[in-house]
Amino acid sequence: MGLNFSQEFDVNTVRTSFPILEQQIDGKPLIWLDNASTTQKPLCVIDALEHFYKRDNSNIHRAIHTLATRATDAYENSRAKVQQFLNASSASEIIFTRGTTEAINLVAQTYGRKYIREGDEIIVSILEHHSNIVPWQMLAQEVGAILKVIPINNRGEIKLEEYAQLLSVRTRIVALAHVSNALGTVLPIKSMIEMAHNYGACVVIDGAQAVPHFTVDVQALNCDFYAFSGHKMFAPTGIGVLYGKSELLKKIPPWQGGGSMINSVTFEKTTYCEPPAKFEAGTPSIADAIALSAAINYITQLGMNNIEIYERKLTEYAIQCLSQISRLKLIGTAPQKIGVLSFIIDGIAVEDVGKHLAQEGIAVRAGHHCAQPTMQNYGVASTVRPSLAFYNTYEEIDALVKALKLAYS
Repeated sequence: MGLNFSQEFDVNTVRTSFPILEQQIDGKPLIWLDNASTTQKPLCVIDALEHFYKRDNSNIHRAIHTLATRATDAYENSRAKVQQFLNASSASEIIFTRGTTEAINLVAQTYGRKYIREGDEIIVSILEHHSNIVPWQMLAQEVGAILKVIPINNRGEIKLEEYAQLLSVRTRIVALAHVSNALGTVLPIKSMIEMAHNYGACVVIDGAQAVPHFTVDVQALNCDFYAFSGHKMFAPTGIGVLYGKSELLKKIPPWQGGGSMINSVTFEKTTYCEPPAKFEAGTPSIADAIALSAAINYITQLGMNNIEIYERKLTEYAIQCLSQISRLKLIGTAPQKIGVLSFIIDGIAVEDVGKHLAQEGIAVRAGHHCAQPTMQNYGVASTVRPSLAFYNTYEEIDALVKALKLAYS
């Protein structure tokens, strides 16, 4: 059961589920503020991996012995769990991938290659992660399509009026981050999807930074594809998800060929399975998919609304505290944002700030965050990026601010 909305989110109890947070770094408690890069794993996820390899380890869909049956059932139950988590209309709309990057490449190499032609237009935003730029850039260069870019304002928000002007009858794909990994901006994707659909465009959403922080309903959004990574939502690395509307998945060709995705093979002809198997060639990351289900169970029991409320308060507190440091400038100040707190300090290299914080046991990201166009938009090469999750505390924010003030005030 999740917490009631009237109850205080008990972060100290939550933290006991994450053994990695109990350690010290150079004699100081670990403060993990690199959650936009990857999140830590609760014991239930670690236990799910251990349980699979101790009791159920087997390939799936290929045998009738007991372990194969247990492994197959657990794997497909995980698919159903993801369906419920995203509110997809069918489990067959859920494809397991290695992560968001592979999921977006899958769409580019299947839907993109089938439907995009010379002169067609693909729209992305300045806020995109490289994983939602490079695949479309490669496709555009291959077929002669045109890549167009939605600008942002100084706060890091999409300029909707300019987006509207970019859309046309030539727009075939609109690829958008649900949440910016570099700034934390939450994009108004529901309205942006509707605007794109008015021109018949297909909409692909990178949800890697959204699903750990608030409820995502793909049917309510009416997106055509939605991708996310397990490791950014407390599950292992090496597992991700692509949601695709059933009618689209049936129309597009497979991407990779091999076992599991075929109905029959002769040297003259191969016929393919229906989705999702058509897009899952070879042995999948079975244990990681099962552990993803455990992660979904965990955050669902905490309550996504409880997580969102707690993180919003923590983010507001962090912004208020960081804003009091005179030499510090926050990059990306949209009011609709998650707990990504990119900043620079006047006259100090971001790498030096990152190293200083690391000596205090505080883990942050210092770099361009695979979002170089976003950085360039602000005239910087990189930022320091603390990023929050529901197991972070107000005391950890205080420790971050104290370390920065002592060194740079």
